[in-house]
Amino acid sequence: MKTNKYQRRFYRDWINVKDLYLTRLAEKETDLQILTDKPVGEDFLKKRIHLYRRQIEDYISRDRRFLTALKPIEVELKTSPIVKEMAQAAKKAEVGPMACVAGAIAEFLGMDLIRRGCREVMIENGGDIFLKSRQIRIIRIYTGKKKLYKNLSLKIRPKDTPLGICTSSGTIGHSLSFGQADAAVIFSKSATLADAVATAVANRVKHATGLEKAAEYAKSIKGILGTVIIYKRKLVCWGKIELVV
Repeated sequence: MKTNKYQRRFYRDWINVKDLYLTRLAEKETDLQILTDKPVGEDFLKKRIHLYRRQIEDYISRDRRFLTALKPIEVELKTSPIVKEMAQAAKKAEVGPMACVAGAIAEFLGMDLIRRGCREVMIENGGDIFLKSRQIRIIRIYTGKKKLYKNLSLKIRPKDTPLGICTSSGTIGHSLSFGQADAAVIFSKSATLADAVATAVANRVKHATGLEKAAEYAKSIKGILGTVIIYKRKLVCWGKIELVV
């Protein structure tokens, strides 16, 4: 059952990546798991997370709509890059800008780490992932306690990264959703856009007959590379997706 309460990110206990350094950091609602191929100082990570949060919070203090809007809004021309990116992604997906905040922070921090010389980066922020890898990675799709798709995973190849892999659900977690999808997974080079579109796709799935239309909607958005949508016993897949069980 969907809940507004914070849920412990138990799926992080499943991570078994011995070749990477693991860091977990949280600031208010931002709760990140960061995997890199070389150690990265926590001070640097905390400063960057704080910077992006402050830029978003400062903009909200000037325009409250950025926090509460459920539809796209225009933002100031001279605002920060992360606010602009969120507004642009929200416009493409026809959702409010805060629908993609998790993906945006993961993406901006991920690009910071690549610029610092990291060749392997995986940042997970509440089910939204930014990934850069030199080897194949397997990412599991969580659909709750349903046994049918218990071991369903995604195979991500190095040539397809950097990549945003973002998931929205109408039945799991505390994030707002107007649909009933167990999982709507979106692939894009932009994790910000993937997060926004995942929200929009999940909103459109209210019954089994809505999956195809939701997938077509994702396909219509420039920059979206693929989607996996799961509703109860039904699964629809489109794009450059490799599923493994």
